[in-house]
Amino acid sequence: MATKDYLGWDQTLFRDQDVFEIDFVPDQLHHRDRQLRELAFHIRPALRGGRPLNAICKGLPGTGKTTCVKKLFADIEEATRTLMPVFVNCQVERTRAKVFAKVYEQLVGHAPQTNGVPQRKVLAAIARHMLDEQQVVIVCLDDINYLQDAETVNGVLYTLIRTHEEYPGTRMGVIATLSDVHRDLKAELDACVTSVFQPAEISFDPYTAGEMCAILKDRAVQGLYPGVLSAEMLDFVVTQTIAPWDLRVGLDLIKRSVLLAETAGRKEVCRADVCAAYEHSRYVHLACTVRTLSAAERRLLRHIAEMSRASAGLTSGEVFRSAKERMQLSYSSFFDRLRKLDEMRLIGVQHRNEGGRTRGIALRYERDLVVAACG
Repeated sequence: MATKDYLGWDQTLFRDQDVFEIDFVPDQLHHRDRQLRELAFHIRPALRGGRPLNAICKGLPGTGKTTCVKKLFADIEEATRTLMPVFVNCQVERTRAKVFAKVYEQLVGHAPQTNGVPQRKVLAAIARHMLDEQQVVIVCLDDINYLQDAETVNGVLYTLIRTHEEYPGTRMGVIATLSDVHRDLKAELDACVTSVFQPAEISFDPYTAGEMCAILKDRAVQGLYPGVLSAEMLDFVVTQTIAPWDLRVGLDLIKRSVLLAETAGRKEVCRADVCAAYEHSRYVHLACTVRTLSAAERRLLRHIAEMSRASAGLTSGEVFRSAKERMQLSYSSFFDRLRKLDEMRLIGVQHRNEGGRTRGIALRYERDLVVAACG
């Protein structure tokens, strides 16, 4: 290859590298029209000064829940000042005090003084701001399952949706996102919360292979210069992304592949770039998905990984007997957790012709990496 064909140190194949970041919100959100319409329906009363309807966005990790909410919130911020969207990442803000401090910060523009200040004063300041500015507030509790415990979930929701009782004239609604498709959050809430919360559930099904291909192609057009990622290489990226069935893997895979091509001084991605990048990108799914598991689910996954050191072929029966000795676990809860780990593509579960409910269990990732990810 001639010297002129190599990239200089100050050249790049990226038109916009941010397009491939996990938290990027595209101008056009494909294949989530139904979910956006449902979210907009629940927010619409607030545009006329009323109270928003509450909702729960439920779907596996990487199905666009957070992106949909952020897209809608960005549109609201451009369109009006009478409705204030507030986004709270519950992976970071896990306690009542931190949630209310984040709400205050996004409404007022700076963090509250919390040292020695009762939560009631922070809440009073939030309500006073809403009344003074005549604003309706919609709060997204992203990954609500990360809140410290059930008491915190109930306390946060009770305070937010019943603000109007203590501060008449305030109007506030809640959107929660949840990555556990089998968890019935409404059934876990106290009666005093459910009587007012009454959320609608908006489902986010996994993207199909065709939808993932279309989304990744759109990001490539937006984020790369023409010719960098050929149609053949895009198809190869999609094939690799389907294994964990996680769009985030595909986004990371494109970014890493292009960076490898840049480092080699080439102007387009080749198959070797994608293969080398996949050795790192495939763990994006493992890291992101394990973080959404409950402590009990992580303990079971770690236990399966530790058992796999001594046995290449695990069965559900032997895992259950071993796990029961180390953690409180009923037969039904064990199979519920096993099904979830399988659906999240962390393990593979196969039926065996041995009668009963015997299943074969295999990790989808190297056991040492699974143990490390579980902590």
